[in-house]
Amino acid sequence: MSLSTARSFLSEACYGEQELDANSALMELDKGLRSGKLGEQCEAVVLFPKLFQKYPFPILINSAFLKLADIFRLGNNFLRLCVLKVTQQSEKHLEKILNVDEFVKRVFSVIHSNDPVARAITLRMLGSLASIIPERKNAHHSIRQSLDSHDNVEVEAAIFAAASFSAQSKDFAAGICNKVSEMIQGLDTPVDLKLKLIPMLQHMHHDASLASSSRELLQHLVNSYPSTPLVIVSLHTFTQLAAFSLIDIPKQLQLLLQYLRDDPRKAVKRLAINDLKLLAKKAPHLWIRENTQTLCECALTIPYNSLKLGMLAVLSTLSGTIAIKQYFSNAAAGSSIPPRLTDLVKLAQECCYHSNLSVAAHGVVVLSNIAVSCPEKDIVQLEQDTVLGVESLLMLCSQDSSPSAQTTLKTALTSLVKLLKNRPHLSQSAVEFLLGQLHLSCHSSRVHMCHALSAIATHLPVLGDGMLGDLVDLYRVAGCTSTGEQQELLVSLATVIFVASQSSLSSEVKTVIKQQLENVANGWTVYRIARQASRMGCHKFSSELYQCLRTRVASEHFYFWLNSLKEFSQAEQCLSLVEEGDYSGAMSAIAEALRSYQKGIASLTAASTPLSPLTFQCEFIKLRIDTLQALSQLICTCNSLKTSPPPAIATTIALTSGNDVQRCGRIAVQMKVCMEEFRSLAARYADCHQSLFDADYATLRNVELQQQSCLLVSHVIEALILDPQAASFQEHGTSGSVQTESEYERRMMSVFHHVLEEVEGLSKKHPPVSHLHTNCLCDAVIALLKVPLSFQRYFFQKLQSTSIKLALSPSPRTPSEPIPVQNSQQLTLKVEGVVQHGSTPGLFRKIQSVCLNVTSVLQSKTGPDYKIPLDSKTNEIEQRVEPHNDFFSTQFLLNFSILGTHVVTVEASVVDESGIEWKTGPKTVVSVKSLEDPYSQQLRHQLQQGGPQPTPQRSSYIRF
Repeated sequence: MSLSTARSFLSEACYGEQELDANSALMELDKGLRSGKLGEQCEAVVLFPKLFQKYPFPILINSAFLKLADIFRLGNNFLRLCVLKVTQQSEKHLEKILNVDEFVKRVFSVIHSNDPVARAITLRMLGSLASIIPERKNAHHSIRQSLDSHDNVEVEAAIFAAASFSAQSKDFAAGICNKVSEMIQGLDTPVDLKLKLIPMLQHMHHDASLASSSRELLQHLVNSYPSTPLVIVSLHTFTQLAAFSLIDIPKQLQLLLQYLRDDPRKAVKRLAINDLKLLAKKAPHLWIRENTQTLCECALTIPYNSLKLGMLAVLSTLSGTIAIKQYFSNAAAGSSIPPRLTDLVKLAQECCYHSNLSVAAHGVVVLSNIAVSCPEKDIVQLEQDTVLGVESLLMLCSQDSSPSAQTTLKTALTSLVKLLKNRPHLSQSAVEFLLGQLHLSCHSSRVHMCHALSAIATHLPVLGDGMLGDLVDLYRVAGCTSTGEQQELLVSLATVIFVASQSSLSSEVKTVIKQQLENVANGWTVYRIARQASRMGCHKFSSELYQCLRTRVASEHFYFWLNSLKEFSQAEQCLSLVEEGDYSGAMSAIAEALRSYQKGIASLTAASTPLSPLTFQCEFIKLRIDTLQALSQLICTCNSLKTSPPPAIATTIALTSGNDVQRCGRIAVQMKVCMEEFRSLAARYADCHQSLFDADYATLRNVELQQQSCLLVSHVIEALILDPQAASFQEHGTSGSVQTESEYERRMMSVFHHVLEEVEGLSKKHPPVSHLHTNCLCDAVIALLKVPLSFQRYFFQKLQSTSIKLALSPSPRTPSEPIPVQNSQQLTLKVEGVVQHGSTPGLFRKIQSVCLNVTSVLQSKTGPDYKIPLDSKTNEIEQRVEPHNDFFSTQFLLNFSILGTHVVTVEASVVDESGIEWKTGPKTVVSVKSLEDPYSQQLRHQLQQGGPQPTPQRSSYIRF
């Protein structure tokens, strides 16, 4: 019964339960451990990893591991094996064990058992703990002794433990190296044992002399023992050692290429290829031209497709790195051979038309990478060869629905998109070829080709119009069944159409898409297409799709979510209908859009749940609403120049005050308010951007563009009206060659450039404010409104999830109770934290360090009322800690010399690998009550009563 309770608690996947619940689960598991039945004990042991995942803080993990150590000490070998497996599964939590000495003491006691199996399990346990006890001499001694055991199970366990300790401890590696060498070279050591001992040498990289002696031993083994298993193990250990020590990689490359070229055994060649690929990923900059040339010669002469495939995989890895530039630069320097006549290009061209699809795919990758990175001279022929190779491979794979053909197709299309991005003049013919192949391909191939067309049209929007006709014709005949492939094809084709139409869908296109959706599409497919329409700015079409989806969902939260999306799309559709120069129409459109946005934000709030609070969505929409209100207010302010012109004495006031803006009348004050409002909005967009650690790059760029549009408007107000002389255009201008990643970004950047050019042309006109200036402002507002807002992926979908959970000690017994501390002492606040990830950690960015900011503020004062220095009222400390195995811990020393209640706030933020700080939270607040220490209290009472001074406390030093 107790175990079922613990199991039900631990089966829940969510975090955030109270400590009492975790302790209750630990107690239930403890009951299982103390059960008299072996089955219940084993079941309790195997539930511990879930407990660690549920509550990953040291106080509980320490208690749990001590209980497991007791089971290991007192239980049978099967229970010990279960504890070993739990320890290996929970490796990232080992460093949270507080009583390491006690834990190791209980485990180590089993090493003195007469049972060799028990000793073997103990050795493996010690090896699993090597990360937290790397320098324990008793463990080192036991491992050395066990290597001489006559029991094979114990020797194998000792080898595992020795390898683990060698990786962690320099002293142990240096001490064990000679013994391992003797055992490997000893004639009485069986071959299978030598094969297990040799990999231990890969950890002998802690200093140069140790690595050098290990390399000499491995070289001796390779030369002295030519049998295939020994050569394979020795070469792989050689490679691992070189990869760790780095300085020996060039020698290892030569050794591996020598075996690849000269050794006739396929197994050895295969091992050499795998190790070469490992070194190509690890250190491509160390591959000189001779290494690449040798690999090409081997690939040209090898008769086996499987080995040729491996060599091409190495070359395709190298072709995307600096090694390919070194190959051609050295070739150009050393001889007059043009790039297309080198062995590498010959090999790639030959493989592009190979009968094996995987070989052909690697050939295409190599050839396209060469075409992208090759010198400009003699590039035309190489480009044509690359395009022909890609097209032939696409034609072959597009009609084959097998998994291998589809993988090859994806590889070829990726290479084509990369080539066209760097060589845009090849795009027209490539797009025509893809459109022609679309009609002849199978459904799964069409999906991949549509993704490629979307990527090409995004980078080269001029090609979009030429695609539309063929795409619409294909869409008419695309939907015939409701299979999964068919649904995916409908979404992919619709996406390409949205990209090609550049947010202006014709009624004919809408009709074709709607007919297909009504015929065969399910609700999820319709939602995905509507979501893509919102991302591409086709808001009228997306609102119609959301409208028909609202009543087809099973939850009211989904209904409110779809209803909010419909309202947002309708709001943006209203704004897109604004005409240039129609300022009153712009006011009406903004008012209509704000009505829809207010309805939408109400529905969005209703759609949020505790598990899905929709924080970013609500914040982004609130910012959009405030931005539209500020734009509307700006147009009203511009119109006030006509309805409330400056008074007749405005010029005299301006001359008297020396402020030329005063001749404009009340509009100057109103414009200053507008400028401050837009600067405030830009700051809020910056705060929103800083909180989006898990967002994709397109979403972050979208928020940046909103911030830049607010800064642009505030700059235009300053440049045209408030301070034309001080305004600078250089800091706001950007070069026209900036690479844009989406149609929305391209249109926004175009508006920014156009507005800045107009403002620069007007900035020197006088008087300071005229209808030309206000019209320029209004035109800038309309130009920004006419760009359809893009709702990016993070608005709909969160691909990366990162959160931080904090635990403070000391902590109050109840949330409302303050922590007591005497004012003559300082409080040590310990902050422990766990980084929790979703299913794809580090997809967009990874945590480099966690920044903890602790501040305290005096909330209520209980002592005498006199003036207190500001630095005595507050504490403000910041520390950065690097999480290890997603755990971090640090301490703060806080001073509470002022009597009263202080509020302490601990806020966490993360710093990514680029050094950018993200305000992810969380923020934890605790109350601290500063109390007067008893001695000071007694002294104060006696002074108030006029009594004698208290005698100082006696000390042993007084007598001397």
